[in-house]
Amino acid sequence: MSDVAAALDRIGRGAEEIIKREELEAKLRLGRPLRVKAGFDPTAPDLHLGHTVLLNKMRQFQDLGHRVIFLIGDFTGLIGDPSGKNATRKPMTPDEVQANAKTYADQVFKVLDRERTEVRFNSEWFGRMDAAGMIRLAAKHTVARMLERDDFAKRYKSGQPIAIHEFLYPLVQGYDSVALEADVELGGTDQKFNLLVGRALQEDAGQPPQIVLTMPLLEGTDGIAKMSKSLGNYIGINEPPNEIFGKVMRISDELMWRYYELLSFAKSLDDIARMKRAVAAGANPRDCKLELAAELTARFHGPGAAEAALRHWHEVVQGGGVPQDVPLKNIPVAAGGIRIGALLKAAGLAPSTSEALRKLAERAVRLDGAVIEDRELTLHAGAEHLLQLGKRGYARVRLVGGG
Repeated sequence: MSDVAAALDRIGRGAEEIIKREELEAKLRLGRPLRVKAGFDPTAPDLHLGHTVLLNKMRQFQDLGHRVIFLIGDFTGLIGDPSGKNATRKPMTPDEVQANAKTYADQVFKVLDRERTEVRFNSEWFGRMDAAGMIRLAAKHTVARMLERDDFAKRYKSGQPIAIHEFLYPLVQGYDSVALEADVELGGTDQKFNLLVGRALQEDAGQPPQIVLTMPLLEGTDGIAKMSKSLGNYIGINEPPNEIFGKVMRISDELMWRYYELLSFAKSLDDIARMKRAVAAGANPRDCKLELAAELTARFHGPGAAEAALRHWHEVVQGGGVPQDVPLKNIPVAAGGIRIGALLKAAGLAPSTSEALRKLAERAVRLDGAVIEDRELTLHAGAEHLLQLGKRGYARVRLVGGG
């Protein structure tokens, strides 16, 4: 396999779409480092594993010798990204944007190579653009083209308002690629329209159009919705090692394979296929999940912290004062999962859901060693857990589909 073919295979791992693949191959054959851009609006103070899907792909480009640009959208954050939204997003204040932007810059090098990364802010060029410049930019696209975007089209047809400034967002994001002379732009599948606008604006500016590479949106720990801090289904890269490790261990067995494909550096696709075959033949999926939890914990906190988190998990779930004769009980759960109160009742630790909720409020409930207070916490099929209520109430449960 040629170097270019091997690079294409590595770049294509997990990718949803590459537009256009033949153009990417041609750029790779040039033999020069490509400028690879991904933008992140600082909408929350912490990055989570969903963000690292793009960061991982950027790191792969770096390992192939290319230059990546981590673009912090401190200007676009003031507009509010409408992608995938069914209502106008509330813009952030400049102070919120700047505070979050600083934490992003501090966290990103847990994945990226600092020496081969440019950290840029799109206020560098938009802060200097006057009203006339913004009007000229707005003239580059039509309302009809904007309404081709799925989320805008749905809102328009249903009579939901679309603010004029939301139409500016794709143009502003696209102009970033012109300002940075990007060869490649990465984004989630929900960003495809915006990334294609970047191609069009580059051509209009006389630049070669960028390659668009879209990555899937990573489901959160619930296995349903996109990972989001606001939904509480996230794993933050700045969380303590035991939290990262424990949260990974709580995801379903089915979701584990998707996390492996999109997040693991240690396992190739062939390795993952072999593990799947082994599990299908009777191997315990928990052992595969332990490897994944250790890899991700080590990435953000180092190997020593990962080893300590592994020991902690074994102590909590398989020892550490927990009676060794606690049987494993299968709990059927529906497709939408089971809330923690109902699970405590089903496991026999609480006589009623209301009593379980009362114990939650008293901070008397632990899940895999961690105190749980969130009465809305929903768990899904495909994972094992240790439940504890009070000092002496224990239950080991495996959540299975079909409830």
